[in-house]
Amino acid sequence: MEKIIEQHSKFIEIKNGSVGSPKGFITGGQNIGMRRSKPDMGWIYSQVPAAAAGVYTTNLFQAAPLKVTKESLAEENSLQAILVNTVSANSCTGEEGMANAFTTRKWIADHLGLPEHLVGVASTGVIGLQLPMDKMEKGINRISLQGADAPFEEAILTTDTHSKHLAVQFEIDGKTVTIGGACKGSGMIRPNMATMLGFVTTDAAVDSEDLHAALKSVTDRTFNRITVDGDTSTNDMVLVLANGMAGNTKLTSEHPEWGTFLAGLKAVCQGLAKFIAGDGEGATKLIEVRVTGAKNEHSADAISKSIVGSSLVKTAIFGSDANWGRVVCAMGYSGESFDPDKVTLDIGGITLFASGIPVAFSEEEAKAYLDQDSIVIHADMGEGSGEAVAWGCDLTYNYVKINASYRS
Repeated sequence: MEKIIEQHSKFIEIKNGSVGSPKGFITGGQNIGMRRSKPDMGWIYSQVPAAAAGVYTTNLFQAAPLKVTKESLAEENSLQAILVNTVSANSCTGEEGMANAFTTRKWIADHLGLPEHLVGVASTGVIGLQLPMDKMEKGINRISLQGADAPFEEAILTTDTHSKHLAVQFEIDGKTVTIGGACKGSGMIRPNMATMLGFVTTDAAVDSEDLHAALKSVTDRTFNRITVDGDTSTNDMVLVLANGMAGNTKLTSEHPEWGTFLAGLKAVCQGLAKFIAGDGEGATKLIEVRVTGAKNEHSADAISKSIVGSSLVKTAIFGSDANWGRVVCAMGYSGESFDPDKVTLDIGGITLFASGIPVAFSEEEAKAYLDQDSIVIHADMGEGSGEAVAWGCDLTYNYVKINASYRS
């Protein structure tokens, strides 16, 4: 996040920014009784219909709320409200689950006085658990656009240890434009998409087709480059809403400031993605894998994901063990072809491997670096200009503990 902002001096990061930071968006959360006391329902509302786009999990078991939101977007690529619940994922719940998702959409539309197709719904939690519709209805009827019991970013969390949100601000056409975001995700995190929900809002005016293309491009380089545990969930999506209330000339890919908008969108999505990777269940360290010198970006992408997704690499990082053999092993089974004799590998700037053979290094120096809570692994393939970055976390005892008792 910091590096992107430094590269684009027009950007200002808003302190405590989130999805409610852009003009015209109202957000909030509350407890509706699905949990004892923590907030378990959140909402996003735009004062005017917003151009909208979404990207979704690749899991073939796609949850009911995801299907309903897809149907809403298919009408005119616009949304004005999003409702999110936790505890129940409303996934693999059959006809009853689909009916409940549509009913939820209708209730929130009626409550806010909106057409149903301008409402999106999202759920996260236990797969196979039906929504408690009595609690959902009472909760929706209590939603107020004048204030809320809790922030939206807190109301969407499951096993997350903290909320994840940020916003940036910059100028386009002499108008101040804001992009904000919030997300949740801690376990079942693996590209493409994962058990994560991401919500991005902006008051910029943006063409809906170009907004979708921008989200797809940015997602491929941010949310789709994180992994925690190798599992891909059933519910997950990223939605972006652009309501145009900043007053700028509508942005398209032909607009001279399109690159600035795209960089701002990437800054927010990358920041959120790193928050998720660093908050993996039981995690103590954020791992960033940079691959440079690959034949192309696709190859670099595959190699970086293979490294950051390796359980043996993740456990070595947890133990502060500079076991470079596990890293090169993960590179070798990535499915990409390369010349091992051209590879250089370093961790935190300490070279461990070059030209196909190990390089002498100080184990004490390497351990001191690996004891930190943010680790960078860099592999230079020595073959081309392709590069990519992927993010993940270490694998700890607590990951097993959390997931062994997830439903209890």
